[in-house]
Amino acid sequence: MSTLKKMLSHAMAYMYLIVFAATATAGFPDRPIEFIIPFGAGGGADIEGRLLAKEMSSILGVPLTPINKPGAGGAITYTYIVNSKPNGYTIGWNSTSVLTTTNLGNTDFDYDAMDHIGRVEYQPQPFVVKADSSWKSFNDFVNDCRKNPDTYKIANSGTGSSTHTAAIAIMNAINCKVIHLPKGIKGRNASVLSGEADAMVAPLTGAIRLSKAGKLRILAVPSSKRNAVIPDVPTMGELGYNADLDLFRGLSVAPGTPQSIKDKLFEAMSSAANSKAFKGLAKKKGFTIDPMGPAAFTTFLSSEDKKVKNIFKGANLYKSK
Repeated sequence: MSTLKKMLSHAMAYMYLIVFAATATAGFPDRPIEFIIPFGAGGGADIEGRLLAKEMSSILGVPLTPINKPGAGGAITYTYIVNSKPNGYTIGWNSTSVLTTTNLGNTDFDYDAMDHIGRVEYQPQPFVVKADSSWKSFNDFVNDCRKNPDTYKIANSGTGSSTHTAAIAIMNAINCKVIHLPKGIKGRNASVLSGEADAMVAPLTGAIRLSKAGKLRILAVPSSKRNAVIPDVPTMGELGYNADLDLFRGLSVAPGTPQSIKDKLFEAMSSAANSKAFKGLAKKKGFTIDPMGPAAFTTFLSSEDKKVKNIFKGANLYKSK
């Protein structure tokens, strides 16, 4: 009889959890949601993230409050997400940094420690020089670099950042040795304009304004296809080099978040990404809106993670858990 009572007790507890979970998710969302941005105010990630949060707020009917938590290449934000409650009220604005910072050893977990809602957009990370540089084409740089190894300085956002990762991939592809300068997001462009750095690798959103202003020249993109905003700029593949590493951005939540909540967030994310305002920003800045659901995004992350691991291992940057 006691065994039967225990079985009934466990069954009742299980049913309670099901009912409680259903009740908790049925009204989601019913209060403000934190929208955590891994980088500082004013940069491309911040501008895009804040607009997406605004559009998602209109769709979900509650405020999505942007909060910047920069540090350790995104690790501060991702650690915050991993440790948050799995209720959908804390969302992380992820990017390629979710792969770079975890493989760099800035976290004690891998990218799959979080639940991922999906990808919002992707964009190239072009190779950029000053507009008055003697390098008129990417092959001009390649020829000089091979003749003068360990001479030219290539700026990036920081050691182990997505731009540093792309820069390493580009240099590996062209068999050139350079000096990599971690200058930060704000210092990266300035270092090229001042002449401290000979070139840089940056997200297109971080280089397009100065390129249009005639201060920077974009020579090539390590992408599978050309970008509509810079249609005359060739891909590395077109030039005969094997380097393909775009920057992506998307959304993540705490592990164990109920599927029904993740579904609602994905629907809101997709609708917000295709809003008139967000499409306008994409056209202006050059990123490609391409919402990708959880299953496809998980496959994509696995593939990109392997790329990052191989690049880091070759550069002695990889730290195993």
